Amino acid sequence: MTRVDYYNDPNAPKANNIAVAVSAFIQDDEGRILMIRRTDNDLYSIPGGQLELGETLAQAAVREVHEETGIQCKVTEVIGLYSDPKHVIAYDDGEVRQEFSICFRATPAGGNLRTSSESKEVFWISVSELENINIHKSIRLRIEHAIKRKLLPYFT
Repeated sequence: MTRVDYYNDPNAPKANNIAVAVSAFIQDDEGRILMIRRTDNDLYSIPGGQLELGETLAQAAVREVHEETGIQCKVTEVIGLYSDPKHVIAYDDGEVRQEFSICFRATPAGGNLRTSSESKEVFWISVSELENINIHKSIRLRIEHAIKRKLLPYFT
């Protein structure tokens, strides 16, 4: 399924759903960030996805990271809660979601990089190289908040 992210776009479709999503900001020992290139919109992103019934938010983040990247991780803290109604995600089946995502900081705990049906590229990238890849504004915001390491989580 393809998707289009709209942010502060007056021509964006009206949201008709909301779903709980999670993402994880992970850095290796060299300070590089774990990134994927999504198959549904061709943008670069930190790994993440939708909460499934029967799991906690942290479990969802661990599962999504492993599914999309092959990396095992341990969730360590909350970076932020993102629920901006000006950010909607339209899917080709007609669903249009309002953003609602919890971003966690996590540490790598094993595994090997691999792609999946949701990730056509998986790699570690230095902070200085982030400007060279196409990342949606909402994901850049999460990365900026993670790098700043504020004492309290961000929220909208």
